[in-house]
Amino acid sequence: MSDDTNTTTVDQLTLQDPVKRYPSITPPAEALPGTGLDAEMTPKADLGEKSYRGTGRLEGRKALITGGDSGIGAATAIAYAREGADVVITYLPEEEKDAKKVAAIIEAEGRTVGTVPGDLRDKAFAKTLVDEAVKTLGGLDILVNNGGKQVATESFDDIDDEQLEATYDINILAMFRLVRAALPHLEPGATIINTTSIQAYSPSATLIDYASTKAAINNFTKGLAEQLAPKGIRVNAVAPGPIWTPLQPSGGQLPDDLPEFGKSTALGRAGQPTELAPAYVFLASPESSYVIGETLNVNGGMPTP
Repeated sequence: MSDDTNTTTVDQLTLQDPVKRYPSITPPAEALPGTGLDAEMTPKADLGEKSYRGTGRLEGRKALITGGDSGIGAATAIAYAREGADVVITYLPEEEKDAKKVAAIIEAEGRTVGTVPGDLRDKAFAKTLVDEAVKTLGGLDILVNNGGKQVATESFDDIDDEQLEATYDINILAMFRLVRAALPHLEPGATIINTTSIQAYSPSATLIDYASTKAAINNFTKGLAEQLAPKGIRVNAVAPGPIWTPLQPSGGQLPDDLPEFGKSTALGRAGQPTELAPAYVFLASPESSYVIGETLNVNGGMPTP
């Protein structure tokens, strides 16, 4: 396995040692500009392009995934397509290069794909996004609230109002708006899956604002699940641990912390985005019909309450 890629031809259904499935990476102590592109990451992340094998578990489903251009969102979009779903992904306009790559992979699976640029901070974007997804897919029965903002700061005083409000707007307030816009289109059997984090349970001193939004997402997930369960709509969450995505080198971690990223887990390595995809597939599929209000931790062995 070369230094510039973490992709593997061994799929997620093959029996393997989880410690050795991927190497323990040592990213350079250098920040990516802006929000970061998957195409510019060193080492490359595995989105499942060659390592996720579908089994038809989401045949005919229609999914909207925010932040689907890279990282966990992209891996989930690829997995959903391989499982038989049609997908719409959102991304920031400056992430067009990554979005086109993911869309091409989905199209190669013979699935419908829509790409919608926009900012989750924009209050009006939620409704236009859902309308566009419904138009493209002919309906909607899976909503994955995955888009997020994470900025590491050395001191609490470094968290200014702009960062604080942007983090809350994107990470939790956008979920309220998207669910509100999507509900009129969701029928019994539909699912909503929110991305939270190990930070909800074990907050880092450098991620106070981000961690607090992730705790809010856990609470939001459980309350919404109680309200929508009688309507046959299931709501759950996935809590990733340290996963190697553009979020990390583009400000999500302090540069000096990047070389040790993920090495403190029980597996001794960071996770790859494709290792999250099966959790999102399970929670979207009818197999999880009795799973409601759950937060599924995928964190390499980091203890949670």
